[in-house]
Amino acid sequence: MDADNLVQMANRIGSFFEAMPDRTEAIEGIALHIQRYWEPRMRRELLAHVDEAKGAGLSEIVRSAIDAYRASLEPVTA
Repeated sequence: MDADNLVQMANRIGSFFEAMPDRTEAIEGIALHIQRYWEPRMRRELLAHVDEAKGAGLSEIVRSAIDAYRASLEPVTA
């Protein structure tokens, strides 16, 4: 999957949760959404984009969610 598409999708999720009055809850919500609904390949590619391109294009709140919850976003390897 294209990194630009993943960034756009993540930013749309971030926009939804950013409207929440509690920022901590919003950041957790973003991470939980990505963890629950994105397949492992998508999460792996998003994290690779963060590592390789410093998360270029990601909104600040999405980047905060990834930084805070990275361990839970890492796909489990068999």
